[in-house]
Amino acid sequence: MKKKFDLHKFYYDWWKSVDKIILLLIIFLFSLGLFFSLVSTSLIASDKLNTNSYYFFLKHLIFILISLAIFIFFSSLEKTKLIKICIFLFFLSFIALLMVPIFGTEVKGSRRWIDIGTLPRFQPIEILKPFFIVLVAVILSSNYLSKIYAKYLLSFIVALPVILLLINQPDIGQTTLIVLTWFSLIFVSGVNLFIFFSFFTIIGIFLSYLVLFVPKFFYIKKRILSFIDPNTGNNYQSERASEAIINGGFFGRGLGEGKLNSKIPEAHTDYIVSVISEEFGIILVILIMFVYLFLAFTIAKKIDDENDNLVKLILTGSISILLIQTYIHFGVNIRILPTTGMTLPFISYGGSSIVGTAMLSGIILNLTKRTVSNL
Repeated sequence: MKKKFDLHKFYYDWWKSVDKIILLLIIFLFSLGLFFSLVSTSLIASDKLNTNSYYFFLKHLIFILISLAIFIFFSSLEKTKLIKICIFLFFLSFIALLMVPIFGTEVKGSRRWIDIGTLPRFQPIEILKPFFIVLVAVILSSNYLSKIYAKYLLSFIVALPVILLLINQPDIGQTTLIVLTWFSLIFVSGVNLFIFFSFFTIIGIFLSYLVLFVPKFFYIKKRILSFIDPNTGNNYQSERASEAIINGGFFGRGLGEGKLNSKIPEAHTDYIVSVISEEFGIILVILIMFVYLFLAFTIAKKIDDENDNLVKLILTGSISILLIQTYIHFGVNIRILPTTGMTLPFISYGGSSIVGTAMLSGIILNLTKRTVSNL
């Protein structure tokens, strides 16, 4: 006779097995994102824009609630089933990425989003990223391929079409993120350093060639040149972001007193750190940076105790993509990197980014669980 499924016991076991510190850090970061979404789009902050003051916040709240369900779903799956679902979803999201040139909506010269009928507009690469990590980790830890260089080649075959599709959009920021994440997985898998740096150099030369000599990517060249010499291009957004950070000082100008929201349309996405710094001060921004680092450190400790090579690679890739994306976002805001349009994981406004981060967080929480039998 088939045993009846006990939902209460299932989630009780889930609660007992999850790492409470990682869970609380993830929920804390999502909560910060929800709070700052309210602040950066509320009536106090946007009354000068004459817009619906709570539209963006309510939309963000809906995506947070959807993401919470996704987060719990991925974190509660059995490990083998999780891997299979992630591989299936990689190919599904890759198909969506293939559809971008056909159904994509062009914004400021880039075609990165799919907008079909009444469905919400979404960015396929944000959904694909966590599953890309899982698939590459599966390939690199596979027992079916005995030669390590065959594994590297197969993982490169997986990464290459994703990179080419991103270059075509064009989206050099996400391209760089995917390339660096792939490199991090290759590096920790024990690759020969000569081969590693040769690959790194070849891809670096290829991307540099695109930026310098292909007309489609001249806008990136202009951003880099204007970053090096502000007098050579339009630095309006980055200059306003820097001013916001300076004006905020150590403790900020106060809730709703920031000016950046009315000066930059994408302030609550690409420049959320500057918004936070202007209103709450650089001290809070530094504390948020430490939360990200502490989350990465906590996951890294789990990796050190893990014996399964597949789990180690997935968690390493997850830490890498979170830290690299966070570094790029902070770097753009404080002007140590050229503008890329990169969101801050957990905190920036954006449905695709929130959902993708929730999927990645669910995978992380799943693979850092303890087995109930050992409790």
